[in-house]
Amino acid sequence: MLVQKAYQQLVSELHNIYEMNEAATIADWVIEHITMLNKIDRLLNKQATLTTVQQETLQNITTDLLNHKPVQYILNECWFAGMKLYVDENILIPRPETEELVEWIIEDCKINGVNSITIIDIGTGSGCIPIALKNSIPFCDAYAIDVSKEALAVAERNALANNTLVNFKQINFLDESEWKYLPMVDIIVSNPPYIAAKEIHSMEKNVTAYEPHLALFVADSNPLIFYEKIVEFALTKLHKQGKIFVEINEALGKDTVDLFEKYSFKCLLRKDLQGKDRMIKAEKMND
Repeated sequence: MLVQKAYQQLVSELHNIYEMNEAATIADWVIEHITMLNKIDRLLNKQATLTTVQQETLQNITTDLLNHKPVQYILNECWFAGMKLYVDENILIPRPETEELVEWIIEDCKINGVNSITIIDIGTGSGCIPIALKNSIPFCDAYAIDVSKEALAVAERNALANNTLVNFKQINFLDESEWKYLPMVDIIVSNPPYIAAKEIHSMEKNVTAYEPHLALFVADSNPLIFYEKIVEFALTKLHKQGKIFVEINEALGKDTVDLFEKYSFKCLLRKDLQGKDRMIKAEKMND
């Protein structure tokens, strides 16, 4: 089968469950992964064909995709902040909004001439946040924690692959007794679980069926539980004039700001590129 024909066929099949642009992007990614030919290579070599093994691989991948399995888990890779990361079903797939959060931190540090600082990422998952920050702020000390040892194994693998030194620790952040193992820091960053369990029925199947619920959902009774703990942690572990950067549930922007301001943090709520309330910077004021 011609590679170009295989690509067109895959786009057509994926269009049954994805918008056309997304179907084309996924198909490009899959075909390049299988053949090692990017879009330009395929245009220059329109007679390129798939081997028998490649056709079998494509069929298996197509089956998984049509069952709504995310392409990142199928290929075990994704891109974040210019880095190629390993991903699997033990961690959330890094999102563009999280990249925006990282860019905000880097921008803030540059504006304020900050470099030699200590940063901690709470609920690190793939490790994308601390690895990207360490790469852009090389003199920082980067710490990252997660309750899942499987997630930490992925994060450590990504740090090693990107030649980045991050201090990873397995910590149950909701257990305050474990905070004693963590240092004083200048920046706290987190993309914690913030989706109420009741919202699961309104979410896409490729998320709910494959991504780890531990990293997504919190109890309906207290969707801000992680933010409450982050505030409490900051009151004991964040240096004066230290900052918190968090990703949030777009529906709870005001509630989250109110929580931080209740403890005298100066807050800035920022929208993502989709125009949704998606992240907060909270600055610890002088005592």
